[in-house]
Amino acid sequence: MIGFDHERLKVYQIAIQYIALADNIAFSLPRGRSYLADQLGRAALSIVLNIAEGAGEFSKKGKARFYRMALRSTTEWAAIMDVCKILGLIDEHAESQARDLLIQIVAILTTMVKNLTEENQGEGKGKGEGLYDVISGDNSHQKVKSLMGVDRR
Repeated sequence: MIGFDHERLKVYQIAIQYIALADNIAFSLPRGRSYLADQLGRAALSIVLNIAEGAGEFSKKGKARFYRMALRSTTEWAAIMDVCKILGLIDEHAESQARDLLIQIVAILTTMVKNLTEENQGEGKGKGEGLYDVISGDNSHQKVKSLMGVDRR
């Protein structure tokens, strides 16, 4: 079966998992908090859509631009989660699951953007992790945490 480029990206696969969790979190918010639920939904969808648009872009500069937009939406979602947490609107388990997925997405997108930017400047060769090493999914959870310097034991 022939698929779309974005479907082969590990970061897209994680973002799709994440959007299901984000939808459950948004749905569980109490009445009167629809402004948060709407913002959560928009930010989560923006992550997925910008990753897909970036994968479909031909130029490295264009790809990096869309991946940066997805990265900004990811950090926006993390901030909204902080608001929900401080207001006591989200349970700890859901918050922890969402944070773990967001950390993976941020780490992979950051690496992708850096590699695309370095390649545009002719500095991409021999600089540690390659773009396709990071997005292929091999030991992705541990690799991502090591990329971010995160150790949540």
